Amino acid sequence: MSGRSSHQNQFDLAIAGGGLAGGLVALALNKLRPELDIALIEAEEKFGGNHIWSFFESDIEPEHRWLVDPIISRKWESYDVHFPKYSRRIGNGYFSIESVKLDLELRARLPKKSLIIGKKIKKLQGSILQLDDDEEISAKAVVDARGGGNIEALENGWQKFYGQMLRLKKPHGLDRPVIMDARVKQIDGYRFVYCLPFGENELFVEDTYYADTKDFDPAMLSKRISEYVAEQGWEIDKVLSDETGQLPVFYGGDFQAFWNSNPGPDARAGSRAALIQPITSYSLPLAVRTAILIAGTPSITQENLDKSLKDMATEHWKNGKFYRMLCAFLFKGADPEKRYLTLQHTYTKDENLLARFYAGKTTKIDQVKLLTGKPPIPIRRAVPLLLKYR
Repeated sequence: MSGRSSHQNQFDLAIAGGGLAGGLVALALNKLRPELDIALIEAEEKFGGNHIWSFFESDIEPEHRWLVDPIISRKWESYDVHFPKYSRRIGNGYFSIESVKLDLELRARLPKKSLIIGKKIKKLQGSILQLDDDEEISAKAVVDARGGGNIEALENGWQKFYGQMLRLKKPHGLDRPVIMDARVKQIDGYRFVYCLPFGENELFVEDTYYADTKDFDPAMLSKRISEYVAEQGWEIDKVLSDETGQLPVFYGGDFQAFWNSNPGPDARAGSRAALIQPITSYSLPLAVRTAILIAGTPSITQENLDKSLKDMATEHWKNGKFYRMLCAFLFKGADPEKRYLTLQHTYTKDENLLARFYAGKTTKIDQVKLLTGKPPIPIRRAVPLLLKYR
């Protein structure tokens, strides 16, 4: 399919949702399929919201790095984890992207007519997208990347977090991220603090919980961040920005029922298709794969995208069974204040296994190794969960 439409509201492809998943699809198409007229539609006034997305070097295939390299804010050669029993440095590269860079890259690369911001999609039916001001967008194919959706058919806990970008009065002394500091008091499930050094005096600090509910009090979490910072001997000069998140962590449920309960095209991306890492709920690596798949489709029609993207989502759900079982151990098998033991156990394994673990490429041998050793949850709880979720 090629050729530009004469009518300003007619496009070859419309992407519903200008977050991470939708934005990467737009950038991939702009690079690989410049002959296509695309529309990227976002309800807010900027693309990507207010987020920091991160990934491990092993998460993205080297041949796909061109898609994210222009929007990477910081990179580090290794990272640290801290648990009550030990601390460890892992030699896997770590990268972070700030949403402001995604927004800037989209505005720089795509034509103005392709970027439709500040307009919520009121109705998506077939090839027509009706916006909240009653404007209509017509497209030969539509990808739904709006996120969220109805997840009642799935079983899940929550990863919820509150983070602050801080300017400190003196240098913090960190030269690499602290991915998990679980030496903090365990509250409301598995709690850890996450630190990203963005500059000599700039530090992103996030208080994270693997909890049973998504409810939390940002003011209380801000207080806990201040307490953590003080315990490290750091002094806050100014809070530059903050962000919150409530990500579902799936450990079971009926995937087909989930799919059917969310109307719209089968061509879906991001969390709308449950295309998230089963343990962390991070979406960036899978968003990259989705964007590459779409841009590499020879004939971009609704029929072709519906099939390829639903097949991708279904295969991802099938392949995530082992990870969901581990999540069931975490949420259903462990007492909330002892959930950290599951991750403490995981981080005793070798670095290559950990890299495959986060990349969603765990082998059968890896799975055996992850389940060996002293169990982090009582056997009487583990066995029923193993039988139900295996």
